[in-house]
Amino acid sequence: MSLAWIGLGSNLDAPHSHVERALGELDQLPLTRQRRASSLYATRPVGPADQPDFINAVAQLETRLSPLALLDQLQALEQRHGRVRERRWGPRTLDLDLLLFDDRRLVTPRLTLPHPEMVKRAFVLVPLAEIAPALVLPDGRDVATLAAGLPDETPPTRVSPSMLPQSR
Repeated sequence: MSLAWIGLGSNLDAPHSHVERALGELDQLPLTRQRRASSLYATRPVGPADQPDFINAVAQLETRLSPLALLDQLQALEQRHGRVRERRWGPRTLDLDLLLFDDRRLVTPRLTLPHPEMVKRAFVLVPLAEIAPALVLPDGRDVATLAAGLPDETPPTRVSPSMLPQSR
């Protein structure tokens, strides 16, 4: 069994609902079981500012899939949520990023592990540190220290269910 860490995000069409549903659906992927999931966090968008705020989370999976097979499953799940890729860092119904896969380092045209931007992103590091504060990245840096040292002016805000807008 391998351990994989997945970043989840959404900022369209009831984003909290997309992230909560996707957390449940990750546990249904073939040869895969969810072990942990963070709280939901409200975050400002990275990239174009002309879009709604995001809801983000991180999940840890146990899987027998290879990294690329897991990526295929994640992208299929995004498609089931109506993901459309119109522009880089643009709005989306669901974004699933494979952040880490065991201690593997991998660079292919489709996948880079660890995720190359994760150490710069509070919306990844804060929920990751919530569920795995002792996690050490393949380069030897620990997640809790990275999360605490981010110069983000608007850090992610943990969202309780009562703070979420009600879906109609």
